[in-house]
Amino acid sequence: MKTIGIILAGGNNKRMKELTAKRAIPAMPMAGTYRAIDFVLTNMANSHISKVAVLTQYNTKTLNEHLNSSKWWDFGRKQGGLFIYHPTITPENSNWYRGTIDSMYQNIHFLKDCHEPYVVIASGDGIYQLDYNKVLEYHVQKRADITMVTTNLQDWEESGRFGQVITDEDGRVREFEEKPMIEATREVNCGIYIIRRRLLIELLESCIAEDRYDFVRDIIIRYRSLKRIYAYHLDSYWSNVSSAYSYFKTNMDFLKHDVREHFFKGETAVMTKVNDFPPAKYNPGSSVKNSLIASGTIVNGKVEDSVVFKKSFIGSNCVIKNSIILNDVYIGDNTVIENCIVESHNTIYANSTYIGDPDNVRIVIESNNRYII
Repeated sequence: MKTIGIILAGGNNKRMKELTAKRAIPAMPMAGTYRAIDFVLTNMANSHISKVAVLTQYNTKTLNEHLNSSKWWDFGRKQGGLFIYHPTITPENSNWYRGTIDSMYQNIHFLKDCHEPYVVIASGDGIYQLDYNKVLEYHVQKRADITMVTTNLQDWEESGRFGQVITDEDGRVREFEEKPMIEATREVNCGIYIIRRRLLIELLESCIAEDRYDFVRDIIIRYRSLKRIYAYHLDSYWSNVSSAYSYFKTNMDFLKHDVREHFFKGETAVMTKVNDFPPAKYNPGSSVKNSLIASGTIVNGKVEDSVVFKKSFIGSNCVIKNSIILNDVYIGDNTVIENCIVESHNTIYANSTYIGDPDNVRIVIESNNRYII
């Protein structure tokens, strides 16, 4: 594919609450075994994009550890590769990234050193499966300057987080409003773009010269009447996990058979860094119903409609319902957890009870000292 990839993976927001206190949103655990960034990395690899830059900034430790080897996504090769870029102090610049435009501009050498004619820009917190070749074919067919991927948003409770897009019969973007208060359309921006590399360099340099730093506001919205901006409609599963509500809902979606088939079956199955943990162990007296249980986990109690991540321990007579248990959590005997997200590396003492609201999931963070009972 005559394309390079840029993954924007540096952001954070208050809608994630305590979940991003120690990790970036693209490093959020997903579906028992994966991280959010695995989905866009897999899309890049399956689209035969061999050179990808990941732009990070906030809480990079977990993300860096996850990306410490590019072989898991088939980027370990002589030509191309996976490149991780952080904000860097130089004689010319001492700023952290001031926005999505600035993050790309501070690493503009990546764009200038490449020879591929096109660039795929994608957010690191999108959960979807997409062949970017099809978007590029559409982009060329329409003779577009910029093509953005859109989808029909089913869950309107989160509509205020996304830009709303209105197109004409040919698919050209005529109206775009970022995070509006009033619903105008259910067609929303997925945060995925294709643009010619030289045009992107030109636009980045022009915006920085004018102290403009946001890609959506200062390029998509500002240039929508001057440039040919088209929308490519994605009609399969898509979710953005940049709020606690959407993160919980998306993980619960993986309990559905059709969603698991979509992401984890066939040649396009999601790839991730592999850990050598033993298979999950179900001791006598345990009961598991409609749940994902990751490797390294020991289950002694009852788990129902839940996602349990790696290396967790669930004690005897525990009841876990409609909840997410993140990595390396110890849950003591006789504990009840319902409608909750339990943060990783936590110790939940025996005889504890945590009940959340299905529409306002509770985030549980307790002591990490599991050796004092």
